[in-house]
Amino acid sequence: MINIERQQGLFIAIGKRLKRKINVYAVGGTAMVFHGLKDSTLDIDLVFENKEDRQEFIETIKSLGYYYLDAQVVYKRNENRPEMLTLGDERFDLFVKDVVYFTFSEAMQARAKQTHQFGDNFILKVADPLDIIIMKCATDRLKDLDDARSILKNTNVNWDEIIKEAKNQMKLGKTRAIFELGYFFEKLDNKFQIQIPKKAKDELWDLLEDEKKSKAKK
Repeated sequence: MINIERQQGLFIAIGKRLKRKINVYAVGGTAMVFHGLKDSTLDIDLVFENKEDRQEFIETIKSLGYYYLDAQVVYKRNENRPEMLTLGDERFDLFVKDVVYFTFSEAMQARAKQTHQFGDNFILKVADPLDIIIMKCATDRLKDLDDARSILKNTNVNWDEIIKEAKNQMKLGKTRAIFELGYFFEKLDNKFQIQIPKKAKDELWDLLEDEKKSKAKK
């Protein structure tokens, strides 16, 4: 497990070694640690703006001893798998724009208001809890359900914003993302007794039904 002190130490070491400035977004458990929503994370989840920035980051952490791990071990055959690098029991999951079923949209980037700088070249922005929840459905893991439950219990979630982002993802062509999000909310509701507003669930399924009807007319 990577706690806040270890996470900070890693980012400081990386910031010192990066050869040029890059902007990165923290998502998943990494973002939750920054928000104080959990004490540690199994892996460091980051989203890059382009492949060149990700490759610069990869070369930097390789210089610290990290090496590639086959992403199918964790993400199976899902689309938009990250590049994964590991060292001991620590792992980086490094995405570019798309996080499995989702696009880390401009709206998500704008909501990432918490910013940290490590050295001169490493600018890290932390995803909003709302967007952490949305992307937690991208992998079918029990810990992601637990994380979403923790966020929902400890933050005031704006469900209208979640639906707004779902519509945005639909416009970006991410129909599968909306299906996975709806299914994720059903599991939270049914298995964990987390009360997801019926209106929010209905609107998600309505989005999918509207998309289905739209395709049928073509």
